[in-house]
Amino acid sequence: MQKDKHPRLHPVIFVDSSTGDEIITSSTMTSNEVRDVDGTQFYVIRADVTSCSHPFYTGTQRQVSNVGRVEKFNKRYGRRRK
Repeated sequence: MQKDKHPRLHPVIFVDSSTGDEIITSSTMTSNEVRDVDGTQFYVIRADVTSCSHPFYTGTQRQVSNVGRVEKFNKRYGRRRK
């Protein structure tokens, strides 16, 4: 096996900027900010959107209604009937 072929995994904490929730995992990303948790140093990575704040995962996603759009399109641009 070749040495230094694969990226190294580091312990990280992803912090959701909007909610402040923290997700502890491992990643190839690093940062200048480091936090010590239970004797282990974690890189702190701040994210704008995570599963803690994304509308799809929180259940606040809205569905856009397409009712009437096809008829409106056909009325405006559709084939003209004889």
